[in-house]
Amino acid sequence: MTGEVAVYGVFVPTLLIIGVIASVSTLALMRAADRFGFYRLVTYRALVDLALYVIVFGAVAILAPLFGFAS
Repeated sequence: MTGEVAVYGVFVPTLLIIGVIASVSTLALMRAADRFGFYRLVTYRALVDLALYVIVFGAVAILAPLFGFAS
């Protein structure tokens, strides 16, 4: 994995980009889970949200080379 990506001449860490993508994706999934009533089935919503973020972050990190973020 390369250390940084140049965005309009500014070097941005790859993990920051992956984290932003994972955050936006997790927010969308949390809204969908809330809309479909998934959170009524769990006791600790914050723990489920954290686990969802970790899963999405890992998936984005694994798929990053397909989009050219890592070598």
